[in-house]
Amino acid sequence: MKVLIATEKPFAPVAVEGIKKEIEAAGYELALLEKYTEKAQLLDAVKDADALIIRSDKVDGEVLDAAKQLKIVVRAGAGYDNVDLEAATAHKVVVMNTPGQNSNAVAELVFGLLVFAVRNFYNGKAGTELMGKRLGILAFGNVGRNVARIAKGFGMEVCAYDAYCPAEVIEAAGVKAAKSQDELFETCDIVSLHIPATAETKQSINKSLVSKMKKGGIVVNTARKEVINEDELIELMQERTDLKYVTDIMPDADAAFQQFDGRYFSTPKKMGAQTAEANINAGIAAARQIVGFLRDGVTKFQVNK
Repeated sequence: MKVLIATEKPFAPVAVEGIKKEIEAAGYELALLEKYTEKAQLLDAVKDADALIIRSDKVDGEVLDAAKQLKIVVRAGAGYDNVDLEAATAHKVVVMNTPGQNSNAVAELVFGLLVFAVRNFYNGKAGTELMGKRLGILAFGNVGRNVARIAKGFGMEVCAYDAYCPAEVIEAAGVKAAKSQDELFETCDIVSLHIPATAETKQSINKSLVSKMKKGGIVVNTARKEVINEDELIELMQERTDLKYVTDIMPDADAAFQQFDGRYFSTPKKMGAQTAEANINAGIAAARQIVGFLRDGVTKFQVNK
């Protein structure tokens, strides 16, 4: 069995070593395609692969057509919208993610962005503090729970809403459960987004919703850029000069957002999982899931049907 790591943005060398150790200990072969610049390189590399480990790399129908022996794709990370799930299912390829492995890294970044925002992007002028502010968490999954944990250390009041997580589960974590998404935006000083990009959520963070925020509201997005209705958010920020938007996913309309000097910030690249620890954790988890599937048929983290 051949396992291919195909990463346009490579894993850290120590992560690759950890993956190699797991794969070879199971008696499988490991192949590596790093920093590739053309899709043709990926199409060639997957031809004889039985399993594939990726990061933000796109796996679509063309890739699956080329991978005649492919049985499993594991996305090292939580989000998997870069994989065509329907095409994978049609090709009888199992798709998995590695939930929880990047959660603390993303949660810590949320607070890096927030401290930067409330201190006016370190421009020398007096800012505010996070202590005593009310933080709303939209989606209470692995990242959201870590955000709540860190927020309590800052002395923040924490509230969350998740359409798929019961209120009693949220309350059991010492977090106030909002009754709706609208209530979360209406009652919180800051809202941190942790929703996936789905048909239901894309463009859902719009003018109508964000306009409900109190004066001085901050939206922080470490989820996906597709959940933001960029045109409407720009329009709202033009009307309300008190709002701030910080993100680690550069918007398509980044140039237009630049007009909001002192109220907008985006990292040049997605930074949530960019820590040595998350890199290693997600990569090794992916390797272990592949071994578990190929050897024992374990499908615990399968995301397609």
